[in-house]
Amino acid sequence: MLNGVLLLAEAVLYFGAMVTLFRFRRRIGLGLFVCALGVMHFLETYLASVFYVALPFGLVSPGSAVLFSGKLVMLLLLYMKEDAATVRQPIYGLLLGNALMIGLVLVLRLHAIAPLPSGRIPDIAFIDEMGWLMVWGTSLLFVDAILIILLYEKLGAYLRARPFMRILASVACVLTFDQAGFFIALHFVAGAPIEVFFGGWFAKMGAALAYSGMLVAYLKWVEDNDVAVPRGLSDIFDTLTYRERYEALIKYVGRDGLTGLLHRGSFDADGESAVSAAIRIGKPLSLLIVDVDHFKSINDRFGHAEGDKVLKSMAALLAETVGGNDQVFRIGGEEFAVLTQQLHAPARLLGETIRNAAKTSAHTNRFNITVSAGVSTVSETTRCLADIFALADQRLYKAKLSGRDRVVGEPGSEAIILQAAPRSA
Repeated sequence: MLNGVLLLAEAVLYFGAMVTLFRFRRRIGLGLFVCALGVMHFLETYLASVFYVALPFGLVSPGSAVLFSGKLVMLLLLYMKEDAATVRQPIYGLLLGNALMIGLVLVLRLHAIAPLPSGRIPDIAFIDEMGWLMVWGTSLLFVDAILIILLYEKLGAYLRARPFMRILASVACVLTFDQAGFFIALHFVAGAPIEVFFGGWFAKMGAALAYSGMLVAYLKWVEDNDVAVPRGLSDIFDTLTYRERYEALIKYVGRDGLTGLLHRGSFDADGESAVSAAIRIGKPLSLLIVDVDHFKSINDRFGHAEGDKVLKSMAALLAETVGGNDQVFRIGGEEFAVLTQQLHAPARLLGETIRNAAKTSAHTNRFNITVSAGVSTVSETTRCLADIFALADQRLYKAKLSGRDRVVGEPGSEAIILQAAPRSA
């Protein structure tokens, strides 16, 4: 029991120290973080060779279960928050550094070694053993780093909204692969028994669980959410990083910088495609043009900063109100468009829902915000985006002239809406 508690305490201490260095990388430089990884690499290999503790499920080395697992998670953190040129530096540095150490040991063996006054002679054989284990471990780490990035990327398609499960699955799978690979070398070099494999595997799965939880907590509550832009493509790390950043950034292509909604250019392209598809397959499509009433007075009375907040609130309100298959665009200063796959009467009812929501929203009611809307639908006389846009705009203008705070659609659709409303209540 005590050994298990101590291993957990070591993991918390390691993680806390490393993410502290990582968090302040903008002030103190990332070199401190990378150097700490390198120092721990030597210690983890040494401990994996000679230092084991007993747990109920077998023999466990803190070097393998705590330090190596933690290092792999730190490399994943580097990948997630930095660019490819950064994440490959510690990998290549460790690999080349270990190769240099082996080369120097081969030269050191040529010395005529003088004994110390105590008669003690250095154990060159142990240095040899450590050196080759470190080279093998670092070679595995190179493969591990690629695998964990591939898995993290692949699982993003299924678990992007569940970061804990995405990180845990990536780390656990790669640690299983590494445990098998490192045990083979440890068994032949140091004579490690099979209990070491099973004990180490169980311990690494526990470490994967603990580190994944700590990493998600750190990313959520400490680390910022800025997306790092890649700076070149030269190897597999670059390619993988670019794809991850591309998927994150592509969401903002064709979007309005203030509200995050699709902009006018997207409306022209997507709208034309939607109208063509609706006519081709015979499905309904309606357009709502929504305009914030007296928006200029908000800018004049409260300033443009407050006006921007109103626009952001309206964007959020529209995104929450429309259906999952509908599209929302900002097409002008205070003018928004909604493409909805509904017939005219339900689309006009959606406009009424938006109008009422704008008046009652906690974000906008302190300004007494109201909106006006015009509604049009694809039909025999409106068979392109320009047609339905012109008609919806004409009806919006009519709503403005009629006193604002109203939705104007096809004449006669009011009765249908009034009949539908009680049934939906």
